Amino acid sequence: MLKVVLYQPEIPPNTGNIARTCAATETELHLVGNLGFDISESAVKRAGLDYWPYVDLHQHQDWDSFTKIQRQRGGKLIAFSVRGSCSYTSYAFETEDWLLFGPESQGLPTEIMESSHTILQIPILNPNVRSLNLSVSVAVSLYEAKRQLGAMG
Repeated sequence: MLKVVLYQPEIPPNTGNIARTCAATETELHLVGNLGFDISESAVKRAGLDYWPYVDLHQHQDWDSFTKIQRQRGGKLIAFSVRGSCSYTSYAFETEDWLLFGPESQGLPTEIMESSHTILQIPILNPNVRSLNLSVSVAVSLYEAKRQLGAMG
C-alpha cells in the first residue's frame, strides 16, 4: 500500500486537505517531526471535514523514528521536489512506495532528499511559478501512482 509522508508541514489547511485525500484513496498518512501547528487546530479539522476517522494517521516525533519504521516495513522512499531530476509521470511507482513531501516554505532538506531512493518533480511550465501548493502536489502524485498501479477502479 502506498503511503504519504509529510515532513514538518507548516500550514494546517494543507494537512487537512491531504488527510481528506488520503482518506478518499485509502492511503496511510505519516506526519514527521515538528508540525507548524497543533493537529487538533480547527483549520486542520475543517479542511479534513468529517473524514478524520477514516484517515490512517501515523505521527513520528522526528526523522530518525520515522526512518526506523520505514526500514522495518520496507518500500522505497520517493521524495518530491522542484529540484527533482525525473518527472513523476516517468517514474514507475511500486505498491510499497512512501511518497515524501517537505515543508511548504522550504521543501525537503538536502540530507533527507539524499537519503531517498529517487527525487521526482511535478513539472511547472511557467518559470514565474516557484512551486505548487503542497496539497495539490500530494494529490497529483498520489493519484498518478494509484493510476499506474491500477488502484483507482
